[in-house]
Parts: sequence; structure tokens; C-alpha cells
Amino acid sequence: MRIRIVDAFTDRPFAGNPAGVLLLDAFPDDDRLQRVALEVNHSETAFAHRLPAGGEADWALRWFTPATEVAMCGHATLATAHVLHTTGAHEGPVRFATRSGVLAATPHEDGSITLDFPTAPLTPVETPAGVAAALGAEPLTVLDTGPNIGDLLVEVADESTVRGLTPDLKALAAHSERGVIATARAEDPARGYDYVSRCFFPNVGIDEDPVTGSAHTALAPFWSERLGRPGLTGLQASSRSGLVRTEVRGERTLLSGHAVTVVDGELLA
Repeated sequence: MRIRIVDAFTDRPFAGNPAGVLLLDAFPDDDRLQRVALEVNHSETAFAHRLPAGGEADWALRWFTPATEVAMCGHATLATAHVLHTTGAHEGPVRFATRSGVLAATPHEDGSITLDFPTAPLTPVETPAGVAAALGAEPLTVLDTGPNIGDLLVEVADESTVRGLTPDLKALAAHSERGVIATARAEDPARGYDYVSRCFFPNVGIDEDPVTGSAHTALAPFWSERLGRPGLTGLQASSRSGLVRTEVRGERTLLSGHAVTVVDGELLA
């Protein structure tokens, strides 16, 4: 198996969110996929194979964390589209058949790629008992993000609060299917982003995800409504950091960013 490591939602290596990408002839059994993802040990590893021509999608795509398969992953989809485009395995827009339906990725001349994902349905909920203590900050707003993501979206007071979070991950795991997205408005939009976030996913084996495309299908509609603009830029303020340009189009959300291949090798086992 040829394996590549791609840093997504960044235009430079060793930033953004790294993903493993393997292009296959067909999917092996699930245990094999999970073992490879555990060996790669990034937040997600993407496995893709070409589909017959003439169908609703061009490639089948699945994503695994080191612990489990997930229903949606933005950065590993961006990474896969980047590999297909830069290696010539697929030209132009590509459609992926996934557990979240058909997802499209369109490359641009500047090297960026735009993903077309379903907009997360946001439902306000009462702050669950214990969330404030587990997160280490008092929520201003709490929303459920629906089945594809399975997170709680938690707005906190300001950007510095988001950056300073040191959550109790074991306690946080009790409050959502995947994890918690913490967010706040940018303190200074002149810096090139409109809102900040951090994502903690202990239930799928990821303490903190560096840059989470799927989370932005919830962050984008939340902040677009607040700020009155469909097009925004989000900064995920992890230690690696990354920018996601977002545009809400009703039931679909566009996520745009760059990617960089940092490892190209062969899986021998």
C-alpha cells in the first residue's frame, strides 16, 4: 500500500491537521483498516478506492481515527482530494461516496480545495450539568450539532478563553457522542479570521484535534448568523493551528483550504 501523510488546512508543512491517505483497489476488512489507522496514529486516516464510471460518485471514501471509524471528516477529505489532484489520479472536481452521503471537492488554480459538505443542524440545548467544570469555562450558548458530527458546540466568553482552555477530557467525554467544540468571536478580525475554535474529541481517541473541517459545518452557520455574512474564516487555535474559509449555502456548507504532502512512502506490513 502506498501511504501519504498530508497536512490539511495549511499552506506549509508541520502545521494544520495531518492525515494519512491510502488509495486502494478495494477496501480490505475493517480490522485491517483500523490497524493501519492505529499505526499511522493521526486523528484520521483516509482510505479511498475508485468507483465504476457513470455513478453518483467517483471514489469511495472512509475515515478511521486510531480508535474507531467516523461518519464525517473534513481535513482527511481535503487531504485525499489533494493527493488525487497532485498525483494525477483524478482531474477536476471529485465526488466521494461516504457514510455522510456524496461529498464533493473542487481544486482551484491557487492550490486550494473547496469541500461541499452538509450543513450541521444546530439545536440549542440547556447546558448539561458538569460541562462548565469539565471544559474549564462557563458556556454562553450550547448547541447540539446533529448526527453527522455528534458534538456539543459551546460558545464561551472570548478568544483568550478559548486559547486558555485545559479541559478535563475524561469528564468531558460524558457529555457528547464525539466531543466538544469550544468557540468565540475573534478579538481582532483584522488578523484575518472571524472566529476561533478548539475541538476536544476524547470519545474517538483524540484529546484535541488540530484543525477540524467537520466542526466548521456547525461553526459556519453559527457564526454566519451572528455576524450577518455567509462567507467567513475560522481559525482553529490548536498548537498546530489552521485556517478554514467557510461559506454557508443553506443545507450545504463550503469549506476551503490548502494542503501539503509531507510524507510519501510504502506500507510494508
